[in-house]
Amino acid sequence: MRAKAFLNQLDDQRIVAAITESERHTSGQIRVYISRKDVEDALTRAKARFMALGMDKTRDRNAVLIYFAPRSHQFAVVGDAGVHERCGDDFWRQLTAAMGAALKNRQFTEAVILAVERCGALLAEHFPPRPDGSNELPNEVEGD
Repeated sequence: MRAKAFLNQLDDQRIVAAITESERHTSGQIRVYISRKDVEDALTRAKARFMALGMDKTRDRNAVLIYFAPRSHQFAVVGDAGVHERCGDDFWRQLTAAMGAALKNRQFTEAVILAVERCGALLAEHFPPRPDGSNELPNEVEGD
């Protein structure tokens, strides 16, 4: 699939609203990134993008990146050290399986929102909101 077609089918407003709502219940941070490039390994690229976006610099190491490479028909979800310590590999496997099913059915926005909401629930469980309510990272969908 062409990245442009994927992007055109996404409802950015609904995704940003889901991120904003999820982050109201946690100090954790969630970002969505869509690459227009062909990638060989989405997980490797997601980890590199995670670092390039400075997501490893949150106070509690509690950021999650939901990464899509539609031209390559790949996606990945990366959590920082603080998140991964609390959820383990099973959470990521279950999440990506659910996302994969939605993506196969061309439910692109729904797949993104599913990931945002599940990550948000996990973050809320382990990282309560801070009294200052600060948002460390932007909520907008980004891409290259």
